[in-house]
Amino acid sequence: MKLKEIIQKTYLEEVYCYDKEIKITSGYTGDLLSDVMGNAPDNSVWVTVQSHVNIIAVASIRDIKAIILCNNLKFDEETIDKARENNISLLSSKYNGFQTIFNLFNAGFEISDI
Repeated sequence: MKLKEIIQKTYLEEVYCYDKEIKITSGYTGDLLSDVMGNAPDNSVWVTVQSHVNIIAVASIRDIKAIILCNNLKFDEETIDKARENNISLLSSKYNGFQTIFNLFNAGFEISDI
């Protein structure tokens, strides 16, 4: 599914979007950075409640294309700046993690890379 479809179909707010045409082939959810670093698939979207700048480093290492921040939380300005530098899209969800993931699957998101 292309990032633009994910945004349109899952009630997400764009904070910073690098490339809406990029195809997202997988996803991961987690808030423990070491877990995400060890387990998140490449070319994925990451659902989390972490918003600090270190998430960009983790996303870069794992080739995560977009980060969805749940619970209507806001990204720090430093995080947004680093996302721009590293070409990682930042999205915000007013829903909790469970509902956000449900919205992804309800919109037709399929994991094709696991």
